[in-house]
Amino acid sequence: MLEPSNNDQLPVIPGKRYFTIGEVSELCDVKPHVLRYWEQEFPQLKPVKRRGNRRYYQRQDVLMIRQIRSLLYDQGYTIGGARQQLTGQAPDEQSQASQLVRQMIVELEDVLRVLRA
Repeated sequence: MLEPSNNDQLPVIPGKRYFTIGEVSELCDVKPHVLRYWEQEFPQLKPVKRRGNRRYYQRQDVLMIRQIRSLLYDQGYTIGGARQQLTGQAPDEQSQASQLVRQMIVELEDVLRVLRA
């Protein structure tokens, strides 16, 4: 499988409340061990931990992971540089908002296809 070069090519985030580490790994095209490492490096990443220390990520965590992925893989930041980008300034709400709008458009187009069928 080809590695997506930017977040526009990642799958649409389903309308669920919680996601397992495996689901987030697929949604963000990042291996689970990388996600666990990023949790140590980025204080913004705090998945809910339940029984057996299992991680459950929420939608905002998935968006944050996609933003971190973009900073590291697409924009070429180091871990430290990406951390500064995220903590040194307000979170890039415009980027998150535009990502949500793009996702909503895709979901609405899917609904429209179902309705037309």
